[in-house]
Amino acid sequence: MNFHVLTLFPDMIIDGLNTSITGRAIKNGCLSVEAVNIRDYANNKHMKVDDYPYGGGAGLVMQAAPVCAAYDSLVQKIGKKPRVVYMTPQGYTFNQKMAQDFAKEDDLVILCGHYEGIDERFIEECVDEEISLGDFVLTGGEIAAMAVADSVCRLVPGVLADEQCYTGESHWDGLLEYPQYTRPEVWEGRAVPEVLINGDHAKVELWRRKKQLERTMNKRPDMFEKFTPADDTDRKLLEEIKKDASRIKLTEKLDYRPATLDDMPDIMRIVEDARRSLKRFHVDQWQGEYPNEQVFLADMARGECFAVTHGGEVAAVFVLSTLEQENYAKITDGKWTADMPYCVLHRSAVSAKYRGSGMSEFMMKCVERQAAEGFGLRCIRVDTHRKNKAMQRLLRESGYRYRGNVLIDDAGHDPARQAYEKILKIKNIAGGCK
Repeated sequence: MNFHVLTLFPDMIIDGLNTSITGRAIKNGCLSVEAVNIRDYANNKHMKVDDYPYGGGAGLVMQAAPVCAAYDSLVQKIGKKPRVVYMTPQGYTFNQKMAQDFAKEDDLVILCGHYEGIDERFIEECVDEEISLGDFVLTGGEIAAMAVADSVCRLVPGVLADEQCYTGESHWDGLLEYPQYTRPEVWEGRAVPEVLINGDHAKVELWRRKKQLERTMNKRPDMFEKFTPADDTDRKLLEEIKKDASRIKLTEKLDYRPATLDDMPDIMRIVEDARRSLKRFHVDQWQGEYPNEQVFLADMARGECFAVTHGGEVAAVFVLSTLEQENYAKITDGKWTADMPYCVLHRSAVSAKYRGSGMSEFMMKCVERQAAEGFGLRCIRVDTHRKNKAMQRLLRESGYRYRGNVLIDDAGHDPARQAYEKILKIKNIAGGCK
């Protein structure tokens, strides 16, 4: 494919497109890029190509004659009238379908405007389409022309290694692209979705298609309105997405209460969810029998175990203890804020079903409410495994401050824990949370 760019700044075009993938494609003969300097066709000694607009007004207008002369030279060279697109803020917004259409051409002429534009008579006479990158104005058409050329050229056979490099991308079939991941498997406490590493290619493809639909629905509802499901698989995935959204969307039916014996099956299920998640993140916490039912029964007996509910369903569990923590007496690499009564957050976990829904953040608010209203305390302390990045991030986002390190009696596992603390800003504890 041959690109012919009519411009006042040819070096800008050549330097920009002779790099990276387009540069390699030009070198390999898959593409050719020609920048035609419109000034070379000016019929005056100063190579002037612009003049003041009829009717007055600010700025200058590119004259029709030199632009037309440059264009005629291309027609003569190509041997037929080529397709001509003019980069202007007044044009139709460029999109992937246009790129696919342009890629079918042997020759594409891209005209770059400058100043206040180009004499309308040339546009009416020679331009096939007026194209814009969006609802904004650039100093000239060169950047826009390079963007169009880059988008089109990657669809030309031989430019990319494989057609799959672009057929699954954003906008190819009216959808955004699915999320991408690479090594390491766990980064800053965030793991690659498990489906991508289990080796089941059919499940991977379904997951990717579902993410395409989900992303487009959430990020680009304007695109999604125009999307038509390709087959029964799309329709089934859309139904799953709707069910998922209705299932995990938090409503006003959120609350917390003291946990009871009847909650134990839900609590242990949540603990198992957390245990699997920690194992995947290579955190050796909760990888034995702890915490078990006996531990939670003891918590319940002391009135320290709480169930966070959504519409009556147990969605999370936490333990908030007022017992003195001997292990907290010695803290290294830092210190506690003040010598004041405190409660300690233990054994907190959210159901896998509610991850990413905001339930963790709501649970932390319940912790504060219980500390203030239930126990009349301003200070909350908590420790977490040094590799538990997700918990550390939640604590930081909830206003907790890192205070140092403590050692926890945990035979067979890493005893070092990072200690965090939050001082609640409550004027009147006795009167409740304000």
